[in-house]
Amino acid sequence: MLGLIKHSWLESGGVYGYRKIHDDLREVGEDCGRHRVARLMRLEGLRSQTGYRRRPGKYGGKPAVASPNLLKREFDVVEPNKVWVTDITYIRTYEGWLYLAVVLDLFSRQVVGWSMKSQMTSDLAIDALLIAVWRRKPKQEVMVHSDQGSQYSSSDWRSFLKANNLVASMSRRGNCHDNAVAESFF
Repeated sequence: MLGLIKHSWLESGGVYGYRKIHDDLREVGEDCGRHRVARLMRLEGLRSQTGYRRRPGKYGGKPAVASPNLLKREFDVVEPNKVWVTDITYIRTYEGWLYLAVVLDLFSRQVVGWSMKSQMTSDLAIDALLIAVWRRKPKQEVMVHSDQGSQYSSSDWRSFLKANNLVASMSRRGNCHDNAVAESFF
């Protein structure tokens, strides 16, 4: 019996616990109870795999830099190119997911820049904003309001804003109403 338990455990790559090994033994016609399998496994030091290790650095690193909420839900703007709002959504296609980033002028509520890519990176957001800057060529400082996504708190995003005379504004964490115009566009 112990040989069958070890064989089943090794075939599973050391993943199976006593329940699945008990099921395997029953399939091959072995008459045994779960508690007996559990006891024999415990005596031999055979344990199931209970979790997976995360890759180091995957969820760590520096905390995101959040800009203050300069817009403060004041969605009525009196002239164009004063405030732009931006957001990202995903679109399902037959070939997988695509991510769409848009930049809207808060005055006209029209799309002034957009970008679509297969990965949601800071480049996606920067490309959409770059198109908006190329199309509108703003003369004065423009406030760019977004949520607190990692794309909008990256150093590349902040560098692009500074280089193009744009000011960052961010919604409060988890508050979709602070960026309601961009959120409701989709």
